[in-house]
Amino acid sequence: MSITVTTSNLNGIRAAKRKGLIEWSDAKTPDIWCMQEVRAPQEEIDPIFDQLAAGYVSSGKVDGIDGVDCLNEVCRIKGRAGVGLLSALTITEKRYGLMDLTDDVDSGRWIEADITAPGGAELTVASVYVHAGNTDDPNKMAQKYRFLDRMLERMAQLRDIAADGGRQALLCGDMNIAHTPLDIKNAKANEKNSGFLPEERAYVDRWLDSQDLGFVDVMRRLAGPVQGPYTWWSQRGRAFDNNVGWRIDYQLATPGLAAKAVGFDIDRASSYETRWSDHAPLSVVYDL
Repeated sequence: MSITVTTSNLNGIRAAKRKGLIEWSDAKTPDIWCMQEVRAPQEEIDPIFDQLAAGYVSSGKVDGIDGVDCLNEVCRIKGRAGVGLLSALTITEKRYGLMDLTDDVDSGRWIEADITAPGGAELTVASVYVHAGNTDDPNKMAQKYRFLDRMLERMAQLRDIAADGGRQALLCGDMNIAHTPLDIKNAKANEKNSGFLPEERAYVDRWLDSQDLGFVDVMRRLAGPVQGPYTWWSQRGRAFDNNVGWRIDYQLATPGLAAKAVGFDIDRASSYETRWSDHAPLSVVYDL
């Protein structure tokens, strides 16, 4: 049986709802949906999640509203960050936050769910948001690197669990790093900008190095060494219309799960006006 996993930066769940998020969800109903930059308080997230779940019921994806399980972490800084995860598959365990990061800037950026898929396959899925950083603000860059360092530690743990015959792991999210010149339209012009700094890209090298963490960039493996396809376009100028984008949204899987990926889709809107976020959803189909 195959499952579809989607990751999407919402750029604010309330704004995305006004722009067509519910209609997109009703049409797509991914089995597992990781969300970033939810940017809303809990009392406003809950009814939107309920509305999303109702669409899963009406589409026949699940038999009842209880067939959809959700978790999210709200950032303590109002209107910032926040991550969520919606699953039409059984969630057996939920975990919030990353290691010992407790500062406000670090909240709402990492959640995990242990999920049992049809046929009994067991996965750990994380919804991840790495903040963009800012080369003009050393403190913000230090915060970003601190978060990335903790990611390395947790990814090593997940790698070891999978290697020992335990749950395979899947990290989905907006990592705010373009890995190579294939992942960004204007590589040379951005070499000194956050998101494409050599120091940031070195983290991705470690994520994917088989002699280090050994995770697989699933979309890149499926797409091959082509330019793009991109997942984010600046709101400025005509970046979207001219496809001047960055590929910063990833699905990073342990090798056993990555081998089961059979296809991907970047659901780029047909026009600037029809977007519900400045990111496009990235979906991958896994044949389990």
